[in-house]
Amino acid sequence: MNTKPLLYGIERAPVRKEIELVIDHPASIAGMLLRDEIDMGLVPVAVIPQMKEYYINGQYCIGSNGDVASVCIFSETPIEKVERVLLDYQSRTSVQLARVLLREYWHLKPELVDAGKDFREQIKGTTAGVVIGDRALEQRKISPYIYDLAGSWKAFTGLPFVFAAWISNKPIDPDFITAFDEANRQGIAHIDDVVAENPYSIFSLHDYFTRHLDYHLDPEKRRGLQRFIGYLSGVPAASGKPVL
Repeated sequence: MNTKPLLYGIERAPVRKEIELVIDHPASIAGMLLRDEIDMGLVPVAVIPQMKEYYINGQYCIGSNGDVASVCIFSETPIEKVERVLLDYQSRTSVQLARVLLREYWHLKPELVDAGKDFREQIKGTTAGVVIGDRALEQRKISPYIYDLAGSWKAFTGLPFVFAAWISNKPIDPDFITAFDEANRQGIAHIDDVVAENPYSIFSLHDYFTRHLDYHLDPEKRRGLQRFIGYLSGVPAASGKPVL
């Protein structure tokens, strides 16, 4: 659901004729990029350390400057009592963010388990789960304890978080990126139309797209992204080593 505003613009822009559009869940798209099956994808940023060569394209992303609502640890107990955390298979970044926060922010060492497709029913007792996307918006109505990972990152670092960006494994023509950026911009400018096209009773999509998500890849988000990649790469935040 979080990609709908960007896709709205892309589907209606002249640049649409220049691309073959593939839609899948984030981890799958990341795998395609690593295997060189696609040229560019809106992929989880945790894939960056695995890439021999990468380019972050354009001025748009999937980001948040506080609670994102759709990427959370859900549980029936307070997090300090959680013994086991199931990890959502759909996003590399969300799982890595959970690992960083459990270790660095909450100072906890629960058992971490890669989960299958139907893992939400296992979120019981002292077993929690990282759930992302539309399923996370549904899980908000079920689990009594909700730990928003973007909000927790903000509390931990003071920085916004970037979940996914338009990343390529090769240089992309600048004129194409300019046109692609304009398509993204047009999508963001038509949030009301996007909401109207996607009836959704679980959560207010207008609030989700405008209050919880922030699509602009501004300097603060780039700083947050550099900080996160530093954790994944084992580079101390104070080293100043450029990542992006």
